[in-house]
Amino acid sequence: MEDRNVRGTSSPGLSDVVLTCVMPYVDDPKDRDAISLVCRRWYEIDALTRKHVTIALCYTTKPDRLRTRFRHLESLKLKGKPRAAMFNLIPEDWGGYVTPWVTEIAQSFDCLKSLHFRRMIVKDSDLKLLAESRGRVLQALKLDKCSGFTTDGLRHVGRLCRNLRTLFLEESTIDEKDGVWLHELALNNTVLETLNFYMTELSRFSVQDLQIIARNCRSLTSVKISDCEILDLLGFFQDAAALEEFGGGLFNNEEPERYAALSFPARLCRVGLTYISENEMHIVFPFASRLRMLDLLYAFLSADDLCLLIQQCPILEVLETRNVIGDGGLEVLARSCKRLKRLRIERGADEQGMGDEGGLVSQRGLIALAQGCLELEYLAVYVSDITNSSLECIGAHSKNLSDFRLVLLDREEKITDLPLDNGVRALLRGCEKIRRFALYLRPGGLTDVGLGYIGQYSQNIRWMLLGYVGESDEGLREFSRGCPSLQKLEMRGCCFSEQALADAVMRLTSLRYVWVQGYRVSETGRDILAMVRPFWNIELIPPRRMVVANQLGENVLNEDPAHMLAYYSLAGPRTDCPASVIPLDPARHLVEL
Repeated sequence: MEDRNVRGTSSPGLSDVVLTCVMPYVDDPKDRDAISLVCRRWYEIDALTRKHVTIALCYTTKPDRLRTRFRHLESLKLKGKPRAAMFNLIPEDWGGYVTPWVTEIAQSFDCLKSLHFRRMIVKDSDLKLLAESRGRVLQALKLDKCSGFTTDGLRHVGRLCRNLRTLFLEESTIDEKDGVWLHELALNNTVLETLNFYMTELSRFSVQDLQIIARNCRSLTSVKISDCEILDLLGFFQDAAALEEFGGGLFNNEEPERYAALSFPARLCRVGLTYISENEMHIVFPFASRLRMLDLLYAFLSADDLCLLIQQCPILEVLETRNVIGDGGLEVLARSCKRLKRLRIERGADEQGMGDEGGLVSQRGLIALAQGCLELEYLAVYVSDITNSSLECIGAHSKNLSDFRLVLLDREEKITDLPLDNGVRALLRGCEKIRRFALYLRPGGLTDVGLGYIGQYSQNIRWMLLGYVGESDEGLREFSRGCPSLQKLEMRGCCFSEQALADAVMRLTSLRYVWVQGYRVSETGRDILAMVRPFWNIELIPPRRMVVANQLGENVLNEDPAHMLAYYSLAGPRTDCPASVIPLDPARHLVEL
């Protein structure tokens, strides 16, 4: 967002008229960034025509700088807390406040139609100001895994944002005072297309308000709600004729016969039914053949139930489930769902009684999946066992894979085939389209040689998460000699020293963000200063003790290792660090070094 690298003032070859006509069709941010560096005129035309900006960390720039460069923005996505916050690894008070951004948006961004805040702290006053200043033009508001606000703030949104087509609140922590917010939305909106308050604690809303929304908003295509008896939604389903996606609800598993008369809208093709069990599964069968997305993360279904349901979904493209599916379920999936593009398999929760006790995904299921689902683009999976040959099979068959994430669970004492050096190499060599890559193993899962392979064969990967990989600092150094496109790196439970981390960061020329938890702290704590450079913020979170629940639900004291977060910023060091975060002053340390 800074023009210090822009070369010259002349436009090479293309007239301004031609360039202004062509530029709106260039959507990829990397292409836009490259174009803006050609010359000052191209930089200016990019600034005038760019409609969307994503800021991966809200502290990398300032609101006024965004306003100065991109005055005609129509869409903004802004991220706050590090991704690790989703796993309770970041202090709640870490930061990520939307207030300065909302203030600038209210004053300056007249064209803004879409806002997406992710993992940020939002106050009721922010929502009030946003609704009052931009309510007439705002078409999409996404508060994604956000916190700090109440239903009072949402009431302003419902009353004043009358052109809102998307309201997204999924997994946000919201203090519920009443259900008036939804009533205001129902009374004032006739154009809503997407309503999502899935995985929230909102429960005091009126089902009648949902029905009014369905009746008034004829383009309503997606609704995902919190826990609500599914039978109370009969009127809503009757009125929501255009509905294509539904998620949430609640089944009373003790009286399954009550659901015999339940019917869903004719266009429904994306479904996530919360707490559905074997007794209610039959209600999905009439429309299973047209399902394209199925979310079973919170279903009470056994492996056999899942197999029976999956066999009824020949055009399924997206499946989310837990590892209760097992290898047998993956084999059925591979035979039945040839169009599958996205598969997410989360770790089961035995202590919640969700029927996951027998779930086990291993190399057998992965091999079947790779051989049967050739269109797979996204795979995130928790496995109990793994072999090099299974990773080699993925590399040989999954040529469209762009996002691969694998976590090796610690439930099995012995793993069939470690280390995974050769398998990881084959996967990365075979899947050339991978842009996002996560590998979370256990000690001994990947040697220094394997870590070097990741660096060597990750030419196009932009985001990477590594856990418990490598043996020594030398492995990290080999890794950092590759990865020419890597912009964001996250690491946990690794054996690397501060000095090795600093050396790796300096070698990874495209790196803009690095988060590490669990590294070897030097005696003086000064080795990390080797990565200090201009425009580079470094923040430390010292080791801390936390009370967490174990697998039996008991509170135990857990030692949380030290964190290090470093990122490029044109805004300078943060000014809102809480006591739990220690910022290093780059300017002062540059002088000292």
